[in-house]
Amino acid sequence: MHARRARITIVLATVALAAAACGGSNAATTTGSAGASTTTGTTGASTPTGTTGASATPSPSAEIAENPAPVVNGEPYRPDVPPPSEFVATVDNPYMPWIPGTKMVFEGISDGQRERNVVVVTDRTRVVMGVETTVVHDQVFSANGDLAEDTMDWYAQDSAGNVWYFGEDTAEYKNGAVSSTAGSWEAGVDGAQPGVVMLAQPTVGEAYHQEFRKGEAEDVGTVLALDDTATVPYGSFDRVLVTEDTTPLEPQILEHKFYAPGIGVVIERVIRGAQEISKLVSFTPPA
Repeated sequence: MHARRARITIVLATVALAAAACGGSNAATTTGSAGASTTTGTTGASTPTGTTGASATPSPSAEIAENPAPVVNGEPYRPDVPPPSEFVATVDNPYMPWIPGTKMVFEGISDGQRERNVVVVTDRTRVVMGVETTVVHDQVFSANGDLAEDTMDWYAQDSAGNVWYFGEDTAEYKNGAVSSTAGSWEAGVDGAQPGVVMLAQPTVGEAYHQEFRKGEAEDVGTVLALDDTATVPYGSFDRVLVTEDTTPLEPQILEHKFYAPGIGVVIERVIRGAQEISKLVSFTPPA
């Protein structure tokens, strides 16, 4: 699931990293209450039964920058986008594995209202800037079950393991009809450029552009921690990567995201400027 949208939007490890991901005793499709809390202590729970995480050792490439989408104060954004030949077929970064067939369900609060977020990694692809991207279907439902937002996100991973975000086709719904498509953008169109949503080798303090279309999509991520813990309805995890997400378009908003190895994002929480939190309640790995 990508960064905030209008409704508010690795260290390269050994195989032991994915094996060290910790979760509850839930089965792959277990659900629970959305009221579980984030923790910052040490946990020793085991990996959720049925979970099949991504490989923790994507092939490195010495020719790709460690941070190909850096934030440089006072300088325009100039991503070091690898050529299409330097992208791989599968997005398997341990902290953001988009493996076709994966399904994730989140529950939480947005603007004081309960909502449910269903994310499915499809087997569809879309070519953007010559790169074959993986299409991820992200839907948001209101408390009464009505569709509120329907988005197709486009991700691709370079050979070093960085996960790039190439755009989205999004629509907001009201009373069953599309009310807005604001927030849609595609890299290479109207000056938009891809960003990196998960670094292959994150380090604390590293900042990176996650997306860029001037005035529309300007999210920036900063790595806060690499070894945190988190507890959500689906289970408990350690070796959690935490990021701080901001955007100059909404400077009052400050969001923290928690990523568990082998799973991906497990918590999204706005800590300043709005009331929004979303936690993972179920995870279904590919068949």
